[in-house]
Amino acid sequence: MVPRLKPSAPDEVAEIVRAALAERRPLEVVGRGTKRALGRAGEGGSVLDLSRLTGIELYEPAELVLSAGAGTLLGEIEARLAANGQQFAFEPPDYGRLLGAPSGGQTIGGTVACNLSGPRRIKAGAARDHFLGVKAVSGRGEAFKAGGRVVKNVTGYDICKLLAGSYGTLAVMTSLTLRVSPAPESTRALLVRGLEDSAAVGLMIEAVKSPYEVSGAAHLPRAVAGRLEAGGAGAVTAVRIEGPEPSVRSRADSLARLFAPSGRIEVLEEGDAQALFTAVRDVAPFTGGEGRFIWRLSIPPSVAPAVVRGIAARLDCEYLLDWGGSLVWVAVTPEAEDGGAVVVRAAAREGGGGALLVRAPAALRARVPVFQPQPPALAALGRRVKDSFDPLGVLNPGRMYEGS
Repeated sequence: MVPRLKPSAPDEVAEIVRAALAERRPLEVVGRGTKRALGRAGEGGSVLDLSRLTGIELYEPAELVLSAGAGTLLGEIEARLAANGQQFAFEPPDYGRLLGAPSGGQTIGGTVACNLSGPRRIKAGAARDHFLGVKAVSGRGEAFKAGGRVVKNVTGYDICKLLAGSYGTLAVMTSLTLRVSPAPESTRALLVRGLEDSAAVGLMIEAVKSPYEVSGAAHLPRAVAGRLEAGGAGAVTAVRIEGPEPSVRSRADSLARLFAPSGRIEVLEEGDAQALFTAVRDVAPFTGGEGRFIWRLSIPPSVAPAVVRGIAARLDCEYLLDWGGSLVWVAVTPEAEDGGAVVVRAAAREGGGGALLVRAPAALRARVPVFQPQPPALAALGRRVKDSFDPLGVLNPGRMYEGS
């Protein structure tokens, strides 16, 4: 039975880390466990469960800032923000069902630790861009604070951006401070049906580069779109705009004229528009079929059509495009013994990007690199950073790279 340690206060977290150091015992850091299947399988030891470090510690709507314990449910925070007409602009996704866990269980700490962002990333940036301050315990057992409550307080080394996306391998975050934003008054999505991948990516690039402040751009091929109510019969290319109603109406009209040569334009209002982009955000079309391996590629949007063609020519797979084509989700059938690693990584590399294995059995994640292999110089730099925060490697060892 793996020991499960559940501290109720930050001081207890420091004590647990120091005890682990003394015993050379690794710690698997978790919030509610909804993302335990994301990344490499852990390398044993005790579970450091942060689910008791909860609660909104500070919220100043007028200052657009919020602080909360790392184990606080994201849904609880978002409900509080919504009551004040606010939101997290980076649109954090819920990968619970995608990873075989319940939906609605993600915490603010886990979301930021994995730097997860939704379709609005093309306009608002990533989670790390909204991460202002942190209280944490390093792998040395030392409690520290970094950042502040406003962007201008973040001077010198930006520790917050370093911790965002580190998957708990550098420090145990106990409290986080983030910037919040006004929620949009109105939302619309413009749909163009039946476009091939190249035409769809061209349209999305044109939309994102336009002056109309697009907040989401996604393309769902026919088979994938058919699983969603908005899919209908045929591929769907969707562009979202948000903001004050008069502005949204004017920008929607301008985009409709811009898209007119591509085919008939449909408009989804409010709830329907949000439902479609929530499905894209959470990769809902791929939540079923648990036997399939799920890959997430980050590539320049202009090469996305060639990349997916190359993968589809060698693997039985489905895919969808988000972030205007720069984020590609690929679901590979289980016939590929390596989960499609050789083919997917080669395609991503040739496209000038990288690939992350998001969903696969633990045994496959143990033998196939989950994260994009790093060049030697970058790997050496990462090793030095890891050693400075966690020299004995007690925090989430092996979660990102073997031996890390």
